[in-house]
Amino acid sequence: MSTTPPIEHGATQTESHATKGPMRHSRITIVTTAAVAALALASCASDSSPAASSSTTDGATEQEKSISIGIPSGWDEGIAVSYLWAAMLEGEGYDVELENADIGVLFTSLAGGGYDLMLDAWLPITHEDYVATAGDKITDLGSWYDNAKLTIAVNEDSPAQSIADLAEMSGEYGNRLVGIDAGAGLTRITQDEVIPTYGLDGLNFVVSSTPAMLAELSSATASGDNIAVTLWRPHWAYDEFPIRDLADPEGTLGDAESIHAFGSADFTERFPEVADWIAAFTLTDEQLFSLENMMFNSDDYSDDAAAAAAWLEENPTFVDDLKAAAQG
Repeated sequence: MSTTPPIEHGATQTESHATKGPMRHSRITIVTTAAVAALALASCASDSSPAASSSTTDGATEQEKSISIGIPSGWDEGIAVSYLWAAMLEGEGYDVELENADIGVLFTSLAGGGYDLMLDAWLPITHEDYVATAGDKITDLGSWYDNAKLTIAVNEDSPAQSIADLAEMSGEYGNRLVGIDAGAGLTRITQDEVIPTYGLDGLNFVVSSTPAMLAELSSATASGDNIAVTLWRPHWAYDEFPIRDLADPEGTLGDAESIHAFGSADFTERFPEVADWIAAFTLTDEQLFSLENMMFNSDDYSDDAAAAAAWLEENPTFVDDLKAAAQG
């Protein structure tokens, strides 16, 4: 696994999701690493996909209607978009199976034909090694989000515009920068790059946890107090709280990445219609943050499937617009 900040940060997403109540994946099968690895190795032993497309009597290939989607454990945007796609595909007559797996096992199984689709590959840095290892055994179906990055965020009505401003305006923020857990890549980058580059050594960098940071963010924005926190995009907090990112002119937090969908090697042949839809699929910050907020930060829905269905109800033209974009 790469040691770049985003991949280390991925571990913090598990904690973030888990602390917002019990896991509510009504249609998800929790698969152990060993079980999925065995499935992947068994699949690799065969030269053919486990579910080859059937042929009609005139020799034409009939598109399959059963799709398995692998979800990377702990990556909230991956969970959210997978349930969104499950809801859309089921609405179009597809049978969808969702399974949860560690990211490395997921790529191995995808390359071996154990899964048909995964929707949360960060490129060009975080998952580059996995993609390179899989090679032509997986298919890049395109990127759907292009603003995945580490951030320093503040309440939107506070005075600082750049991370550099925190050096002179520390008093406006209680002389504090609220971070997440000690083992996160975001924490390491803040300590090793952000603080020394911008001269923030006099600022009290509070290393805590993702839930603790979010609790402080909630309290401060509710009471009208200024606050500065370490955060990342995509995250439901951008939909829940009135916050904005500080500019990072020195690039200490790294460049934004794109999130891609990947299919099995023969995905476009087996599911041409779905491949076209995925190629046209994008989510804006506002769409993704609202989806995550409904799924992970609301008690209004019984499970993630219900939250995804409710999001589609609130965005009634989304599927038709996507299909029109795929045709155009």
